[in-house]
Amino acid sequence: MTATAKSPSATELAVVLGPAGVVWAGIVDGIRAQYSPLDLQWRPSKSEFGRICLLQHKKRTLLYLTPAKKEITVAIVLGERAYALAMASAIPAKIKKLFSVARPYAEGRGIRFLVNSTRDIPVVTKLVEIKVTPK
Repeated sequence: MTATAKSPSATELAVVLGPAGVVWAGIVDGIRAQYSPLDLQWRPSKSEFGRICLLQHKKRTLLYLTPAKKEITVAIVLGERAYALAMASAIPAKIKKLFSVARPYAEGRGIRFLVNSTRDIPVVTKLVEIKVTPK
């Protein structure tokens, strides 16, 4: 059984995120609009916040979000097919570079990157869209 962590209160999350709170809400709402029901699972983490949030749709983890001071660390794993789609897409070159240097594992290639602006929200939602593209 996987350990779960207590969900942070809205206030606790708002305090740590500060101005990045609107980015957090934008990411969660953007993904929820496409993939409902969306389940937010909190797990223990070695991050400063002590918890990581898994965004899951029908038990499939779409994305990992780790709140930090004024920013969010986004982590996503793409299988090889989704990786090929991502490399052919219009996502930013810096994200493609992260994927190209990521080691391929059985579950795919995983990357982490920081987001702290509402301009980053469409990139995150596009990566989730690529991840769940049907075969």
